[in-house]
Amino acid sequence: MFTGIIEEKAIVIEATTNQKNVDFVFQSPIASQLKVDQSVSHNGVCLTVTAVDKAQSSYKVTAINETIKRSNLGLLSPGDEVNIERCLSLNSLLDGHLVQGHVDVTARCTAIEEHDGSVMFYFEYAEQCNPGYITVEKGSITVNGVSLTVVGSGSNQFSVALIPYTLEHTNLGKLVVGSIVNIEFDIVGKYVAKIINKRGSL
Repeated sequence: MFTGIIEEKAIVIEATTNQKNVDFVFQSPIASQLKVDQSVSHNGVCLTVTAVDKAQSSYKVTAINETIKRSNLGLLSPGDEVNIERCLSLNSLLDGHLVQGHVDVTARCTAIEEHDGSVMFYFEYAEQCNPGYITVEKGSITVNGVSLTVVGSGSNQFSVALIPYTLEHTNLGKLVVGSIVNIEFDIVGKYVAKIINKRGSL
């Protein structure tokens, strides 16, 4: 479980195909603090640390085929940056919202607009997605692992406003129109939508 508050950015050093899986080696300032078997969110995807090289400030994780198909991790190349966050501990402050680290869909950035000190990002995801994948204005959503507040909401699109700090300290500042991001919808909203949809089918 995570909060969507990014600790650091990590740089892809290697991306090696291993049958249908991909082994990633990342370099990060917090690599020396990680340990094998630890869960770390990468662009919102929960992955297990399988090796740590403290001398190189790097660590290794493996993404299975299902993860590669459902997320934007398959688009990563050496030199790319990902947002990382270690899992939530029971005595941690919940500054964002409850995030599982399970990406629901990917979305495409359709527009970026300056708004008097903040930047508005517009995203669109496939219309045929599970009906439980909804956004609610002023509700929470996770974009590339970052906990954000929904500004505008449509049937398969939404917008969020980012402050300069978020743009500087996450990889969202490098997004351009057409960029693909990982989306995790609010877990509470998904449960509510499923209950409503199930009652409607009775």
